[in-house]
Amino acid sequence: MTKRFFLIVLDSFGVGELPDAYLWHDEGSNTLGAIRNHPNFNCPELKKLGLFNIDGVGGGVASPEASYARMREKSMGKDTTIGHWEIAGVVSPDPLPTYPNGFPQELIKEFEQKTGRRVICNKPYSGTEVIKDYGREHVETGALIVYTSADSVFQIAAHEDIVPVQQLYEYCEIARKMLVPPHGVGRVIARPFNGEYPYVRTPNRHDFSLEPPADTMINLLKNSGYDTISVGKIFDIFAGSGITESNRTTSNTHGMQVTKEIQNRDFSGLCFVNLVDFDMKYGHRNDVAGYAAAATEFDNFLGGFLKDMRKDDVLLITADHGCDPSTPSTDHSREYTPMLICGPRIKSGINLGTRSSFSDISATVLEYFGVGQQNTFGKSFLGEVYK
Repeated sequence: MTKRFFLIVLDSFGVGELPDAYLWHDEGSNTLGAIRNHPNFNCPELKKLGLFNIDGVGGGVASPEASYARMREKSMGKDTTIGHWEIAGVVSPDPLPTYPNGFPQELIKEFEQKTGRRVICNKPYSGTEVIKDYGREHVETGALIVYTSADSVFQIAAHEDIVPVQQLYEYCEIARKMLVPPHGVGRVIARPFNGEYPYVRTPNRHDFSLEPPADTMINLLKNSGYDTISVGKIFDIFAGSGITESNRTTSNTHGMQVTKEIQNRDFSGLCFVNLVDFDMKYGHRNDVAGYAAAATEFDNFLGGFLKDMRKDDVLLITADHGCDPSTPSTDHSREYTPMLICGPRIKSGINLGTRSSFSDISATVLEYFGVGQQNTFGKSFLGEVYK
């Protein structure tokens, strides 16, 4: 018997504001609510599984084919890093540092000295707008565009003709080594762009993350001899810790293609997938139509994936936070996330209610493989859904 667990994170696919959303000024945010009535949204497979049966969503079917829940984030934040860490069993009681007024000047000066390049911008900015406003100055002077967002990120944008991609990655590694507590941001992100003004970002983005502060389910599975396969930016989010195979992707479409290829081959363990376009291309750009179309594309993929599942396969679909594309904000939103779990050995139609932490997913994955939780958080729901 070869057990395989496919864990797919629809990056930012929230399903309604958390009770403490007001602490982040996210009252009223509902990512799914923003897209579900758009003409581009057509998701019969997700509906059949029970997406709309989840508490607080509404419009469900009589007999859902999956079991389902609404997940509440226990960590203090709404960013990619701590959302994924919590899914993997590590709860973050303290938020990662953010910089609404830009990074301290002494930090910027140190970075300039170590890279030999001047820094421009140094403020929160949209990634597409920042290259419009600062791209020409960068191209003319070679200065690095450093910016942040509402998330705990230090982002460096540079034109690939001015700063070759590998050199940009080296600058990011310099920043990563510098950015330790109290300035231990979750991610340093390379944001290369090219072309003529107004320029376009390339697929060569690369994230340099903090290592999780403790072992995650990924480490525990690897240490027990299981495969831990990452698709998309999972490798970056966990700084490679515990990953036995990494598959980088350039888009949702590519990520789904890679996931399908992995489904068609033999392995024993976890395939952990992140589909980033929901967040990066549509949520942050307030593109309701694009977000709805991306959900439809995933639903089309899902139909074929479900048909090819093996008898000991489990599929779990979730998210790491929200990013409501219909609000004035372009930042992540503090929301519940969906959880759909299905497979030949998984019961259908079980409403697991509202879970107190994303980490219940980690506990469930570990129990499925017979691996102890050790110091990870979470309460497994496997016993409630396993046949």
